[in-house]
Amino acid sequence: MIGVIGGYGDVGAQASRFLLEWGKRPLRIGGRSLEAAKAGLGDLFPQAEWRRADLEDTRSLESFMDGCELIINCAGPSWRSSARVAELALSRGCHLVDAGMDPGFERLRGGYRHTAVLYGAGATPGLSGLLPRWLARSFDSVQTMSYYSGALGRFTASAAEDYLAGATGKDNEALTAWRDGGRRPAALSRKPGTTLPFFAREVTLYPYLDGEAEFVAEALSLRDGEWHIAIDGERVPLVLEEVSAQFLTDRDSAVKRLCTATELDSAGRQPYFNMLVQLEGLVRGENITRTSVLRAESPAALTGAVVAAAGMALAEGAIGPGVRPLAEIPEPDAVMKALSRMPAVCDLKVLEQSVNELLQNVEGEL
Repeated sequence: MIGVIGGYGDVGAQASRFLLEWGKRPLRIGGRSLEAAKAGLGDLFPQAEWRRADLEDTRSLESFMDGCELIINCAGPSWRSSARVAELALSRGCHLVDAGMDPGFERLRGGYRHTAVLYGAGATPGLSGLLPRWLARSFDSVQTMSYYSGALGRFTASAAEDYLAGATGKDNEALTAWRDGGRRPAALSRKPGTTLPFFAREVTLYPYLDGEAEFVAEALSLRDGEWHIAIDGERVPLVLEEVSAQFLTDRDSAVKRLCTATELDSAGRQPYFNMLVQLEGLVRGENITRTSVLRAESPAALTGAVVAAAGMALAEGAIGPGVRPLAEIPEPDAVMKALSRMPAVCDLKVLEQSVNELLQNVEGEL
């Protein structure tokens, strides 16, 4: 049986839907406000079992895990609770996939020979580290990488808190690039009014380098690399730096302001999530540029699809034991294959063009 904690939230409901369609394991859905959720969503999951799972109640979590071989944790805020859920799962010999991050995961790494825990297994982090490694398999060697991801959609309070916790984390450096095989602080600048292929409007680019990006750079032996978050909207760029600083002293107010900004920016517009990864390297001695393009129907749908795909790969034995971020699994193919079949992913392709060339072609078509 697979149990999904927070299985009726924005992300959890998507993960539950994909796992139910997969149909190879019975499904158990849990959360704190169970009766209200079951009344609203029970018809969508007629074959699922519903059981209470409260992150603040250890006994309810233990009861929820009884009989499960795999737990999918979509409850949040993850940065304050996910490591504790993982410890419970490990103590019971239960595999776990968590969409979020928690500093406490670091103390759990290694030493587990029969049980697997995958964390940071959402869109970002998670797919943001897996997609470049998957694309790099088509090269003999890679020299440079350019990464862009951007989304439009409202933040829930938990999602906003997790986003700000990640943005202010000790391993996340704004405006930092990978240059000559190492971190280069202040190498880049914020770029408002930027046009990217497959983005309907101009965006503001926020360069960054975090722990996942550094792992990818080292795993691919990159000479140079750049990572950018593309913010689509007017309100979020206006408040983002302020709320990131405010988060350290007044968490609730910062979260509320960011939620309001995303709600205003996305009002009346179709949600989406876009990810572009450009690699330059050698294929049989020839210099080649390739760009992977991934487009999804919404941030929540993509995150739910990634965590479900990771769960499927783990349940089928394609991922071995141990505690690690999704981006660091040895073989990305099983997760990418499962993800490519999910309806939340509108487009996933590899093109023999740079991002700039794609932009010219898309503009030409328009």
